[in-house]
Amino acid sequence: MRVLRSGGRLISISGPPDPTFAEEIGAPWFVKLFTRLLSSGVRRRAKRRDTTFSFLFMKASGDQLRQIAALVDAGHIRPMVDRVFPFQSTNEALAYVETGRAKGKVVIKVK
Repeated sequence: MRVLRSGGRLISISGPPDPTFAEEIGAPWFVKLFTRLLSSGVRRRAKRRDTTFSFLFMKASGDQLRQIAALVDAGHIRPMVDRVFPFQSTNEALAYVETGRAKGKVVIKVK
């Protein structure tokens, strides 16, 4: 969240599910309560930084991937790239990821 400017939005595929997600899937009341509690910390931090947090459940969907690609192409989503490695340095890239120090995506350039 520290990289977001005021009014920014964090959409996470790995963070805790939020109440909106529970609503979207039609979860029972106790699951809605659980997601509210589970995501309360991250939602509170987002609010303090004047940003918002949303959970996105990823599923195999070409349509969803096209929508995300369109958002990236339009500049609405800017991926955070930490480092780019040539294909020949794939082992080095994987070792770097395993250190846990990456502050964004680690890219392996194929061409």
